[in-house]
Amino acid sequence: MVEMLVCPFLRVLHWLLCSINSSRVHNQLISIETTDRKQLEKPVTTEPAISDEMLAKLGELPTQTLIDGLWVDGWPQAMIHGARTIFPGQKMVGRAVTLRFVPHRPDILKDKPKAADSPEYVAFELCGPNEVLVASSVGPWESIGGDIKFYRLAQLKVGGLVTDGSVRDTAELKDYGFPVFAHSSTAKQGPAVMQPWGVNDVIECGGVVVRPGDAIIGDDDGVVVVPAAMAERVLEIAAEREEVEQVIKKELRKNPQSPGKYYPFNDNTWKLFEEYKERGEA
Repeated sequence: MVEMLVCPFLRVLHWLLCSINSSRVHNQLISIETTDRKQLEKPVTTEPAISDEMLAKLGELPTQTLIDGLWVDGWPQAMIHGARTIFPGQKMVGRAVTLRFVPHRPDILKDKPKAADSPEYVAFELCGPNEVLVASSVGPWESIGGDIKFYRLAQLKVGGLVTDGSVRDTAELKDYGFPVFAHSSTAKQGPAVMQPWGVNDVIECGGVVVRPGDAIIGDDDGVVVVPAAMAERVLEIAAEREEVEQVIKKELRKNPQSPGKYYPFNDNTWKLFEEYKERGEA
């Protein structure tokens, strides 16, 4: 009888002790992960880097054609919803450096480095002419930064800035010259609402998954994420579709008619395209 009572008690005690030790180990790991600047800088992606040459070719295509190329190949979620150009007429292309914000919570402020070692400034320093900083906000009207912070991005000649949140000080940002895509501009401050948390991790921005190193392309129609592993394939599809669309427009100029004969693409479309190629007009 005593054994029946003692054994369950010992099992419960053992479980509690293991849980406490596990919690201590977990907390130690969290502390190391969240206070080590090198950990913040470490990208999680193992995909091959997109070359500068590939970036340039992707940047020559309009975003809507890239979207079509991704859709044809089975990637329907590629456009960052709500990210619109703040300064129309600018083209943006670069590899993603990601920055994730989380809602403000006083008890976790100590879990991240401060000042120049803050996650947002670590992310800034990873940027250059062929990088685009992609920041996930906690809400469309929350500011991820403005004049003083983004002056550093201008110094680094960043390829662009994208967020599903908002930005401040747009008059100053316009003078900085780099493309900015955001939900909106705002006068609100961000620190009271959210805090920077993760650098070069997989994030969700505007309903789309963004991995460090993905190609980010933006124009007046929006911002498209091209997965690094798909860049070559998407470029091939999108470039061909752009050629086909130009052929359709040529044909419609020569023979005015409903575009429905050739668009959306169908057998007539590809037959027409082959005819133009044979004549050297494609």
